[in-house]
Parts: sequence; C-alpha cells; structure tokens
Amino acid sequence: MDQVADGTLTFRSRAAWEIVLVLGVSLGQSAVYSMLRIIERLTRSVPLAQQTSTMNPSVTPERPWLDLTYQLVGIAFALVPMILALYLLQLTDPPAGERIGFDLRRPGFDIGRGLLLAVAIGIPGLALYFGAREIGLNTQVRASGLAENWWTTPVLILSAVQNAMVEEVIMVGFLFIRFGQLGWPVAAVVASSALLRGAYHVYQGFGGFGSNLLMGVIFGLIYLRWKRVSPLVVAHSVLDLAAFIGYSVLSPRVSWL
Repeated sequence: MDQVADGTLTFRSRAAWEIVLVLGVSLGQSAVYSMLRIIERLTRSVPLAQQTSTMNPSVTPERPWLDLTYQLVGIAFALVPMILALYLLQLTDPPAGERIGFDLRRPGFDIGRGLLLAVAIGIPGLALYFGAREIGLNTQVRASGLAENWWTTPVLILSAVQNAMVEEVIMVGFLFIRFGQLGWPVAAVVASSALLRGAYHVYQGFGGFGSNLLMGVIFGLIYLRWKRVSPLVVAHSVLDLAAFIGYSVLSPRVSWL
C-alpha cells in the first residue's frame, strides 16, 4: 500500500514538474513577458489604442537572405517545446500522438471540422478585437512586420502552422492530460488553459486577451468532446494564415487595419 501511495505521489510530482518545465521554456514564459509588456504599455503617456503590436517582425530587413535565415531558425527552435511535450507524453502515455489526436488517422474529419471551427471562432474574435480597439482597450495589431520578399508568404504560412502546433499540442493535448493526472476537475483544467492562452496574448491589449480566452474555452470544450488536437491545429492555422497573409495583402490598401 505504501509503495502504491509513494508511486502515486512520485508520478504526480513528476507531472507537476513537467508542466512547470514545459511552460517555463515556452508559453508560460511568453505569458510572463506578455503581462510585463502590457504593464509597460499601460504606463506610457501614449494611449493604448494609439500603440502598435507587431507580429512576425523582420530582423534584418535590409539583408533579405539573412532575414530569411533568422525567420526559419526562429520557427524551428519554437517547435522544440512542442516536441519536448510529445516526448514526455510518450514516456508515460504512449502512443502520444494517438492519445491526444495529433496524427494523420482522420484527415477528413480534422480538416473539415477545423475549417468550420475557424469560421465559428474567427468572426466573433475579429468583432471583439475591433470593438476593444475602438474603445481604447487594445493596441493596433500589425499581423505581419516582414519586409516584402519572395519568401514572405511561405514564411508566414510556416509561422502560422508552427504557432498552431505549439499552442494546441501544449495548451490542450499536454496540459489536459497532465492536469487530469494531478486530479484537477475538468472545469479547472479548461479554465486554466484558457486563462494562460489569454495571458500570453495580453501584450496586444484586452481585446487580444479576451478573444484568446474565449478561444481557449471553446477549444478546450471541443477537445473534450472530439478527443483530437488536430482539428484545433487546423482551425488555429487557418485563423493565423488569414491574419498574417490577409494583413500583408490588405494593409497597404485600406486604412482601418
């Protein structure tokens, strides 16, 4: 009995440490910096609505090939925490990909449901963003800061897919299993994941926080029903592609972006 109890405590302790470490090198770290960033923004003399948040910035815009290298290296390194989360799941809950539904077993289901989910999330999210910006609670989000090059669109596509895989595998697949193994109730698991998702977007303003919080709740509930991360990855990829590429195409032509 003592051995079982000790083993349970050891397993729970390991799960807790894995959560801390994975988040510490990925989205948890991003959340801390994001909250510091919003504090810095709110304490400026310039109103929040007159500030700009730039995503996918160029590093060396005057040297395109070096800039491309920076972008590709950044995307590759950003995938490492996701691979770490999958590796840790594989050690205790194999096969990890099948366990969280991050595989190619049901491509039709994943793509179809993902596209529907992107539409359902995207329209309210845009409304919340523009509403928050209109009343001064959000920065102007510049979804693409890349200079115009032949590789700009492919890099934005890779960035969108990378964001989607990292966020959904860690925030949903990994955390839902590990929080569950710690004995957390389902409501607490969904709420914690959604709050963290909102937190690492709060640097954009309170519209960015609110829309991603809502997205986190919906994605969490859908994962509990479908038991698959892949449709969430598809939906998130589509949303980011629409934002990144749509911005790069429309921003020179319209004044309201």
